[in-house]
Amino acid sequence: MLTFQGSAVADWYYIGHYGQLGPLTREQIDELIDGGVIANDTFVWSTGMPEWLPAARVTDLESSFSANQSYATPPPPPMMPRISNPSTMPAKPYGSELYAPPTFGMASSTIRSDRNRALAGVLQLIIPGIGRIYLGYAAYGVLQLFFSLCFGIGYIWSIIDGIIILTGGVKLDGYGRQLAD
Repeated sequence: MLTFQGSAVADWYYIGHYGQLGPLTREQIDELIDGGVIANDTFVWSTGMPEWLPAARVTDLESSFSANQSYATPPPPPMMPRISNPSTMPAKPYGSELYAPPTFGMASSTIRSDRNRALAGVLQLIIPGIGRIYLGYAAYGVLQLFFSLCFGIGYIWSIIDGIIILTGGVKLDGYGRQLAD
């Protein structure tokens, strides 16, 4: 365990899903620990520390983790069955939102999205890219908006995409949840 004196200054950093994040204050780090964003094995660093360490090895953060024992670790994702002949697997269509992995006879429990397909389609037809951004596909939306403003081609792309959204071609939002009709 490593002990050092932290301060109220925003000098904490951690490595999350999107890379190094910070600077953060100690209070913000405590909130992230309480919310389950920073786990025992999340690497953290602050001024005075010689190197990045797992949060559980930093003595100053022990009290935050001991108060946060009520959160359970989420279960691991289900294992996919081994397929002896990969050529029998369906090819993944263009655009991950069109692909739903096979359930192999298991009951499918999908989470419903709070996003509405009709609203996304109408937004997509009116303002290029906004429907995609609303659904959680920010990269698609920004590209459509950029190409429509700079070249005009993005507007055609956006209209076609809006029709695809309205006709049910997009089944999931950007977070993998089933779209509401």
